[in-house]
Amino acid sequence: MHTKTRSVCLFLTLFTAQALFSSVTPSPAHAESKESCGRASWYALTSKTASGERMDPSKLTAAHRKLRFGTRLEVKNPKNGRSIVVRINDRGPFINGRVLDLSKAAAHELGFIRAGVTKVCFRIIGS
Repeated sequence: MHTKTRSVCLFLTLFTAQALFSSVTPSPAHAESKESCGRASWYALTSKTASGERMDPSKLTAAHRKLRFGTRLEVKNPKNGRSIVVRINDRGPFINGRVLDLSKAAAHELGFIRAGVTKVCFRIIGS
């Protein structure tokens, strides 16, 4: 392979890798405006959370698999239009297909205590 051809192939490989990486990993500004939707459940334990604080079912908190502790999310229930702001303080949910575990107070505010699980949409609003 000629040097010029090899250089072009390397450039295209790097360009493609960069394009793939940037499409998978949004910039911080983009991440804050991006909305995600999925199923959420609620829990009302009083044990210690993964962040080390005691779980308080009366506070507006949530568990997420990867978001940094202290991250604030606006969470909306599209079925009834209600929305709240919660703070991530725990890890979870540990059931496939769920994106958030919310405190009992958060579930109450969103109107899905009786259902136990509902579809929600959320976006990061701060940390």
